[in-house]
Amino acid sequence: MTPNSFNSFEEIDNQLQILSLQKQIYKERIKLSIKSSKINLKPVNIKNEFKGLLQEQLITFLRDFLLEKLKGHLNKKTI
Repeated sequence: MTPNSFNSFEEIDNQLQILSLQKQIYKERIKLSIKSSKINLKPVNIKNEFKGLLQEQLITFLRDFLLEKLKGHLNKKTI
């Protein structure tokens, strides 16, 4: 933070008010972030997230497995 030059007490008061408001905004952002983190870390949400990831992996595995089988089956027919 750079030192400010003030020409009046009013300017100082205005700057202090701005800083105070910024501080309040930062505090509210932190509160919101903590609340959001608490919600996301609930066991139900973790379970649902894990379930979604597991489903994606399973679908990808099955797709790749079936495509390999289909390619192998088609290669046998063409020979």
